[in-house]
Amino acid sequence: MNHMNHMLPLPLSLVILAAAGILIIYYLHLMIMSQQRLRKWPIYRLLCWVTGIVMATAVMVGPLADRMHSSFILHMYGHLMLGMLAPLLLVLSAPMTLLLRSLQVKHARQVTRLLSARYVKFITHPVTAAILNVGGLWVLYRTDLYHLMHESLIILLLVHLHIFLAGYLFTAAFVYIDPIAHRFSFKYRAIVLIISLAAHQILAKSLYPYPPAGVSRPDAQVGAQVMYYGGDLIDYAIIFLLCLEWYKAVRPGKVIRQQ
Repeated sequence: MNHMNHMLPLPLSLVILAAAGILIIYYLHLMIMSQQRLRKWPIYRLLCWVTGIVMATAVMVGPLADRMHSSFILHMYGHLMLGMLAPLLLVLSAPMTLLLRSLQVKHARQVTRLLSARYVKFITHPVTAAILNVGGLWVLYRTDLYHLMHESLIILLLVHLHIFLAGYLFTAAFVYIDPIAHRFSFKYRAIVLIISLAAHQILAKSLYPYPPAGVSRPDAQVGAQVMYYGGDLIDYAIIFLLCLEWYKAVRPGKVIRQQ
């Protein structure tokens, strides 16, 4: 495959870096405001936010971003960082909880009403989130989209944006760290999660003998293993968090407590 030069134009790179910096600074600002009014905000949540933002940014700007478009193996590492690990870290940072804690009551109610909107309920439904996340990966690797994203910078950016947002929605739909308008049972989420993980593993296995167009078989085989085993590690973390929440909910005399 003849890859176009995917080094982002300098202005666009600067915009992405500036956006990442603003998100980190704004989180710190909310954290300080929250701690002035309520109890101390856990430092590990701040670390999760900063690490998640830095990780997602590194996939878009920098040496990894420049090289992953000519290497399917590096592309797959980037996919795991952008679509799975960074979203997991950002969910663990509980940004909506922090935002609601920091806002005045009037504004907090407005945000709560937004989170309860029909569209938000639809995209945060476990089944919808799973289709957007895993289904999107099937479309990326089993159609010509993977080839097209290396020929068009606009398609590349849209694909990366979808992978990131779908990964965040997927994680938030199964692990209830932030407030959510509709809470599904543990059994329901567990069943949908198992089906989703199976579909992700089947896709990874299919890349081993049947690479995307333009990808050599050796690269596809290594990339498929990165997707399969690397994805498993992050999936185990999601399963652990779901089971931990489940355990806390059924433990006698205990209630779920969120920071």
